[in-house]
Amino acid sequence: MSNTTTFSSGAAILAAALILPGMGVAHAEAAPDRGEISLRYMDYQDSQSGFDRIDVHAPSLSIMAPIAGVWSVETTLVSDTVSGASPRYHTAVSSASHFDEKRTGIDAGVTRYFQDGTLSVGTAFSTEHDYVSRALSFNGTRSSEDKNTTWAFGISRANDSINPVNHIVSGAKKDTNSVMLGVTQVLTPADIVQLTATYSRGNGYFSDPYKLFDNRPNQHNETAAMVRWNHHFTGSDGTARLSYRYYTDSYQIKAHTFAGEYVQPLADGWVVTPSARFYSQSAASFYYDPGVNDPVPNGFVPGSGAFMSADQRLSGFGALTLGLKVSKRLDRDWTVDVSVDEYQQRGSWRLFDGGSPGLAPLRAQTLQIGLSKLW
Repeated sequence: MSNTTTFSSGAAILAAALILPGMGVAHAEAAPDRGEISLRYMDYQDSQSGFDRIDVHAPSLSIMAPIAGVWSVETTLVSDTVSGASPRYHTAVSSASHFDEKRTGIDAGVTRYFQDGTLSVGTAFSTEHDYVSRALSFNGTRSSEDKNTTWAFGISRANDSINPVNHIVSGAKKDTNSVMLGVTQVLTPADIVQLTATYSRGNGYFSDPYKLFDNRPNQHNETAAMVRWNHHFTGSDGTARLSYRYYTDSYQIKAHTFAGEYVQPLADGWVVTPSARFYSQSAASFYYDPGVNDPVPNGFVPGSGAFMSADQRLSGFGALTLGLKVSKRLDRDWTVDVSVDEYQQRGSWRLFDGGSPGLAPLRAQTLQIGLSKLW
């Protein structure tokens, strides 16, 4: 099971179905009249306290095809190669634990278009040597007669199986059910807003078998709400996209995400999109700071079964991401794009209160390259 941040397949399907990079409506009201094939490659690297940690290389292939004027089918195949080390004191040894991992995933969906809405069904499957995930989702939209208001809904279920190589557990299960509701409203010819809410209820094995003293509750409930606003500037033909997301869960984590980007078309098919994102979260109620309680948590009693974790993803921190995407339409059918992101995380950057003081600063860079063709 990789040490990079992961999310349930069901929640990922719901998020992808509802929130698109453009105006944010789940699927267009009319079926696409042309298909599209896209090749992408992502390279991710992060470092902490002078140590290189995680390297991820992820090529992917996506295909979308229209059928009979009222249907479309989509599928994406991705293969992640992950290598590196976890932070010190966060693994089952006293220094960084090295690993190599490969994950293969596929998701597919079919959408039926109606005069006033859509219905979609999607499925996802991913596997690595110690972790298998399966998910199924149903999504739909319904628009008002004037097309100014679109309601969206979705449900999903994910089933995961965990078999770590250290045999801490064998055949452990994790099930997650999610529901989503959303509304998109056209305010003016230049403004559109969207409000979405999601709720997920998970049961099963949530601990990390590769981390020392990691014992988490067997239930994890998550609630999130997000508002987005897009504004188009007629003078420059650019579009500003702003969003805010609030998240809370049964671990007592509370998180805020502020994001913005500006899409500026230029001459000869060029488009430039700078972006910025700030994220802040409180620590889980059972998180202990290995930099302060080094390396054993205060009051630890062997065999007590108390909930605890030193996973830095459960700590209190703030993070800033700055990005730039450049795309070029080569002709009527071909488009190429390149994006770079710089991410930095600090315990002291947490909003409203102090973060986890023992958390070492984390820095990451992401490079993505894409090539797509309409057909």
